Amino acid sequence: MTAYLDHAATSPLRPEARSAWLDATGFLGNASSIHGSGQTVRRMLEDARERLATTLGCDPVEVVLTSGGTEAVNLAVKGLWWARRRGAQAIVLPDGEHHATLDAAQWLAEREAATLRPVGLDASGAIPLGVFASSLAGAALATALVANNEVGTVNDAAGLAAASARGGVPLHLDAVSAFGHIPVSFRGWRGDAEGATGLVAMSVSAHKVGGPAGVGALVVSRRAELAPMIHGGGQQRNLRAGTQDVPGAVAFAVAAELAVAERESESARLSALRDRLVRGILASVPGAQLLGDPVRRLPGNAHVLFPGASGETLLFLLDQADVSVSTGSACQAGVPEPSHVVTALGRTDAEARQVLRLSLGRTSTDADVDAVLGALPAAVERARAAARAR
Repeated sequence: MTAYLDHAATSPLRPEARSAWLDATGFLGNASSIHGSGQTVRRMLEDARERLATTLGCDPVEVVLTSGGTEAVNLAVKGLWWARRRGAQAIVLPDGEHHATLDAAQWLAEREAATLRPVGLDASGAIPLGVFASSLAGAALATALVANNEVGTVNDAAGLAAASARGGVPLHLDAVSAFGHIPVSFRGWRGDAEGATGLVAMSVSAHKVGGPAGVGALVVSRRAELAPMIHGGGQQRNLRAGTQDVPGAVAFAVAAELAVAERESESARLSALRDRLVRGILASVPGAQLLGDPVRRLPGNAHVLFPGASGETLLFLLDQADVSVSTGSACQAGVPEPSHVVTALGRTDAEARQVLRLSLGRTSTDADVDAVLGALPAAVERARAAARAR
């Protein structure tokens, strides 16, 4: 049986979410139709939106359902750019962001003359608040991860939001990796007393919390100025047109509620499993180094540097031993390039090719940790020997 340690890429679909999705598919009707069947489905959709809003700490009207986290991020970054105030050109873009954000911002730079204003990370992968705040002057928008999807470091989301509010710059927070694993509150981070700008958008994804892939949401403040990417129908405050995926929304709501309800106990359990995994790796693999903040990190994340061993080779060898891990973001799977997150920590390109991300989740057990610790030392030894032989 495979030991699955790639929950950061996707988590298993919860049985409750699967059942809710199947039940919802039994209802016929378009949620935008005004006849009885359509309105029955509409009530299901709005109930799911209300339940999601409760888990996200926002108002139901602020939940814009999308096809996933990538679309949510693109809608936030591009939508804020297109709705920016006249003359503002800069996007405040911390190093180490997810490629959904980096690629969207780069597209705006290449196609629409946006200027990218980078913010370096500290050695643990955190966004320094002072540097971030000093980069905001005159910017069109800012974007930042709540928790780094590769090294797991958790940022000060409230501090980033407050700095953006003081600077009068709209902020998007990417909470895809954080939601369901650490406390997330759009309303709490936004802080209504901070004024009309600051945190105005937050992206999340269903399949990271046991919901179906292809479903996500962007929380958009009532007062946000955001231009849509998709036109035609005026659904969801004219921010995202198209027939809405009611079964997907229902399943997402169920998964989100379960993830939030068990978050505290699961965080403690996964942190203990992760710490045992890290201790075992550091004790059995000479030279192995844990990257990311040792304390302020996602509970299921272990990101490890193995000097002298190719991460790609390690992934292959562990896969042969029925252990599933990752070298970085799954969105870049199949692309043999050094991790931009690891280089953002001040590491070399060579080191950025020598890392593994081992991520635990709801179905992880001690047996999974034992499987990794049993297979990893030999895999590292073989990978290092292969590298020396080149």
